[in-house]
Formats: sequence, structure tokens, C-alpha cells
Amino acid sequence: MQDLETTSLRVSEIFFSLQGETSRIGLPTVFIRLTGCPLRCGYCDTAYAFSGGETLSIAGILSRVASYRTKYVTVTGGEPMAQKYCLTLLAALCDAGYSVSLETSGALDLSGVDSRVSRIMDIKTPGSGEVDSNFWSNLSVLKQHDEIKFVLCDEGDYRWAREVMRSRDLQRICPVLFSPVHGNLDPALLANWILRDQLPVRMQVQLHKLLWGEGPGH
Repeated sequence: MQDLETTSLRVSEIFFSLQGETSRIGLPTVFIRLTGCPLRCGYCDTAYAFSGGETLSIAGILSRVASYRTKYVTVTGGEPMAQKYCLTLLAALCDAGYSVSLETSGALDLSGVDSRVSRIMDIKTPGSGEVDSNFWSNLSVLKQHDEIKFVLCDEGDYRWAREVMRSRDLQRICPVLFSPVHGNLDPALLANWILRDQLPVRMQVQLHKLLWGEGPGH
């Protein structure tokens, strides 16, 4: 078992905000953004987390999280799974009684994630520039309390995602989310396509950007 006082991660930021996405949208949440990501998606809005940040022990992270009176914690990035001790952090947060979600690109193996964590896993589309990074074996480890997310750049991405969803029967695995790239794909267009095709998905827009615009800390 890892010593939480000496086991550390590189952290870009820890902040308190409303969850802007997923089925937890609108819930006051502590976000732990870990530094680093092996992917370079064309629409990335957290490139500042590719480097820098500060080194914190897991005990130190838990102390900061405890200063906010909420049970919801999201570990995000960058790509949080790129750091060796992300799994230890996730388990420690669960042990502390938090309701924990993990936002991940889906490019790295998720089989070791604590079963109490809700894994929010992207499937990268052609428009992202990282479609070849999808680690498809992750689909076999997802459960009903996890979620699959497609971030869509255009109608080509939508058609691709629709086919992946149908061919792999994704709605059988867990809830599926379709999200337009903010400022790129008109949300109303996406909504119309979903209704036209009667897709069993949850459409989402990024609440935090509607409220506060672009920028770190939201």
C-alpha cells in the first residue's frame, strides 16, 4: 500500500466549480487537474496543463479537497492516467468517502481503476486528430455507472460516432454522451441530428463555458 504522505503527483490546479458535463452536470464539485497528456487533440482547451503545475503528496491533495464542503470530486487533466499514482489517488479519494469521477481520453488502460470510480471515457473522433489513440479494449471493462463521451467537431464526426455507437452497441455498456466542440459545432444542429436519427444518447453542452467562458479554473 502506498504511503499517502510520500506518494506524489504533478498537479496543474485544484479548484471548486460546478460540474459542467456528464450526468453530474450542475453539481458543486472539486476538480483535481493533473499535469501532462500524451495526446494533442485539435480542440483541446486545457493545453496549459501539458506541463508545469506543482508536486503534491496525495495526503496534501486530500487536505485541499477537504477544504470544500462537497462530496463530489473529479480527477481530470491533461490525461490523469498518464501519471503513475493516479490509481492510488482515485482509491484514496473513494476511501475518504467522496463520490469520484475520472475524466479520461480513453487512450490508456482503465482496467486498474477502482470500481467505485465513475469513468468518463472519451472516444476520440477523426476530427480530434487522435482517432488512432483509442484504446478499444477499455470498452470491455466499462460498467453501467461509467459513461462514454464523443466530442464532435462537425457532421462527419457525428456520422462516425453514430456508426461506432451502433456497430459496438455502446448503449448496452453504459450511458453515451454527445458533445459539440464549443464554438465550432452549433449545438442546435447536433440536437436536430440526434432527434432525426432517434439516437439513445444524452446531448450535453459545457455549462461552465456558458456561465464563465473560456479559461482555466472552470
